[in-house]
Amino acid sequence: MMGYGPEDKNAVLELTYNYGVTDYEKGNAYAQIAIGTDDVYKTAEAIKLVGGKITREPGPLPGINTKITACLDPDGWKTVFVDNIDFLKELE
Repeated sequence: MMGYGPEDKNAVLELTYNYGVTDYEKGNAYAQIAIGTDDVYKTAEAIKLVGGKITREPGPLPGINTKITACLDPDGWKTVFVDNIDFLKELE
C-alpha cells in the first residue's frame, strides 16, 4: 500500500504480487510510479510540508523539458510527479 494519511481520507495505491507469474512483457520489476500534477513546484512544496523526502527537486528534464519532481513515500517507494501539460506535449 502506498499513500499518505488515513486510507478513508486520502488516495491509496495498492501494489500486489502475482504469485506464480514469473514473466511479464514489460519487465520483471517495479521501479517507480508516475502521477500527473498541474504544478510540480506546488506538489514538491506540499510533500515537504508533511515531512516527505524529495529525491529530485522540481524542474524540467534535460532534453525533453518535461517538468517533474520525485519523492519517497513513508515506506521508501519512489513516486514521480509529472507536469500534466508537459506530458501531453510529449505525446503529440
